[in-house]
Amino acid sequence: MSWLTKFVRPRLRNLVRKPDVKENLWLQCDNCGQMIFRRELRDRINVCPHCDHHMRLDAADRLSMLFDHGIYETIELPDAPVDPLKFRDRRRYTERLREAQAKLKTKDAMRVAHGVINDQPAVAALLDFSFMGGSMGIAVGEAFLTAARLAVVQRAALIAITASGGARMQEGILSLMQMPRTTIAVTEVREAGLPYIVLLTDPTTGGVSASFAMLGDIAIAEPGAAVGFAGQRVIQQTIRETLPENFQRAEYLHEHGIIDMVVHRRDLRDTLGSLLSMLMQPKRPPESEDGAAMLPGAPVIETAPANDTDGAGSEQIKD
Repeated sequence: MSWLTKFVRPRLRNLVRKPDVKENLWLQCDNCGQMIFRRELRDRINVCPHCDHHMRLDAADRLSMLFDHGIYETIELPDAPVDPLKFRDRRRYTERLREAQAKLKTKDAMRVAHGVINDQPAVAALLDFSFMGGSMGIAVGEAFLTAARLAVVQRAALIAITASGGARMQEGILSLMQMPRTTIAVTEVREAGLPYIVLLTDPTTGGVSASFAMLGDIAIAEPGAAVGFAGQRVIQQTIRETLPENFQRAEYLHEHGIIDMVVHRRDLRDTLGSLLSMLMQPKRPPESEDGAAMLPGAPVIETAPANDTDGAGSEQIKD
């Protein structure tokens, strides 16, 4: 090896080598196209400082943002049948599942956590769009049912946070069966006298929007979130008409009474806290005929009629 190869060339490479710079320091807004410093975007909870566009939020960051002091506990979800139809398109369904599980360190698209919001107990069932588009299969249906029953046991509010492309096609009719299953889960929460609140994020479509996403006692959406069943292009091609501007967006749905409120991401925790403080108030004891409050288990005091020969006007106490 010559001295040129051994000594000179390595030194020349070091001189012209680009300095080590961390990648992905900047991110481009997919709405306005402006470049945003990633740290600034994180401080703003993934809301563009230029156009106020609400970008998608990581599942862990979403849960930390909602619960008091960012403290919550996730639960272990029950196992569900894997690839019941032995589905394969360009790749095996099991391969896609393993890839998503390895990347996100979670079993499936739904995570269930519990904690407190404004000192009120709450259970959150969150769909992660990063996991196969937040699609709803058997595992998601099982997870939502588990979340609902946990809320009943803990006497807590149930909060569904949706971001989904709909039912998971790789599980066929079995994925569509999760629509009535999740509806039953919502019914169990309501029968227990507990509030069910839905937070609609971008996007919420397909079988999820046609089931538990639209059954909330209160429906909240983030600004600009796309919410609907079929996509806008599919609808337009089917009916062959031009759709209204901002069609299927949160603001349009709010104007037409489909959702209750559109709330900026920075105000979500306070809004949920206020709602839970009202909805989770203990019920007032029923009143007796004379207007006095009756506590459960209290003895009932009855006054004997005036013509009672055994003792007019005497009081009888019944347990």
